[in-house]
Amino acid sequence: MSVVVVGAGPAGVRAVERLVAAGLRPIWIEEAPDGGGRVFQKPPPGFSRGHRALYGADHGRAFALHAALAALKPLTDWRPDTLVWNLRPGDLDVVSDGTHERLGWERIILCTGAMDRVVPIPGWTQPGVTSLGAAQIALKTQGLAIGRRVALCGTGPLLLLLAQQLTKVGAPPVLVLESAAWSTTLRAVPGLAWNPAAALRGMAWRAGLKVQTGAVPLRVEEGCTALRWRDSRGWEHRTEVDAVAMGWGLKPETQLADLAGARFAFDRLQRLWLPERDAAGRASVPGVYLAGDGASIGGSVVAELAGTRAALAVLQDIGEKPDPLETTLLDRALAREARFRRALERAFPYPHALAAAMPDETLLCRCEAITAAEMRASAAPEINRGKAATRVGMGRCQGRLCGPPAAEVLAQAIGCDIAEVGRLRGQMPVKPVVL
Repeated sequence: MSVVVVGAGPAGVRAVERLVAAGLRPIWIEEAPDGGGRVFQKPPPGFSRGHRALYGADHGRAFALHAALAALKPLTDWRPDTLVWNLRPGDLDVVSDGTHERLGWERIILCTGAMDRVVPIPGWTQPGVTSLGAAQIALKTQGLAIGRRVALCGTGPLLLLLAQQLTKVGAPPVLVLESAAWSTTLRAVPGLAWNPAAALRGMAWRAGLKVQTGAVPLRVEEGCTALRWRDSRGWEHRTEVDAVAMGWGLKPETQLADLAGARFAFDRLQRLWLPERDAAGRASVPGVYLAGDGASIGGSVVAELAGTRAALAVLQDIGEKPDPLETTLLDRALAREARFRRALERAFPYPHALAAAMPDETLLCRCEAITAAEMRASAAPEINRGKAATRVGMGRCQGRLCGPPAAEVLAQAIGCDIAEVGRLRGQMPVKPVVL
């Protein structure tokens, strides 16, 4: 039985762990030099900071995950530094160190993770402006803050976590702009009780931080010297900075699921197209399983649970008989976490109105230098028609950054519901490859 697991973050590690325990030797592919994922990204060799300093309250989980990763590598066909750039029924294309290879599969678990979701604003493509995730990676892997006067813009837990982490290392942000109004967050508080520990941790992150809620970033000035923004009362401000990090939640990396032929459905709460799957992680295509943030954003705890659950589904589908109690407990835990996640999405919604109303001169697609005005002028009835007319989504990122805000701009321009403009279809290669 040829089983492939793509990704070595929390979901991938737990999926492989369960497959190996059942006597399988899966092919395990990771794009990065090592596993751990973005949340528990392993520092480079020789890095002196310990797990407690790097991962805070989650240092115990990080240590356990890294230990499991190290123990599992010899028991699998471990392939780090390897990019899966195409996926078809029964086989996939990979490249590693410039060498291409085609691999066969009978079952495949996609644990592809997520990336930052951004709202383009004028000046966002300048040096000194990064995503929240990139700023956190710099902190974890290099021990560096991205600047001395950093402004953070966005929404959700990662915004507060990064602000707290920067403060802890002696580089507190000069400005934290949270796009969600305080009243919006408060209305979602009852739902956050599904995971009181996580809710209390978020409150602890916020303690001591001066956060501007209901705030809107307007423009990064030339040279990333200042950020102009508007507060909840409508007053405009200018704050001197030397770096800006921005991120409005995360979006799943769904390109491989798309190439596999999985059906997608529009999630109105997240305002994203997500691959359909059952409670065990089975996609609509036989033999394809989805786990972790690559299917739907849930966080690292959910990713670990979902990775184990997807592996159990594989074992069940090939004739094994997993313990019914184990699957029941996992299903209950995943359902509870899903309810908490929906409350979190309501507390920190994606600011779609901000995306739809971005100024005409804003570079919507940075790869192809396409402005919001060009997207509006296309008046395309569907986002892929807009792509053909403007080249939005044809660059290095294949629409992963610009796709969602481009859909908001187009829907507003032609006066239709966001779901009606559709989604950018996945194309191979999903990322640039060496020819």
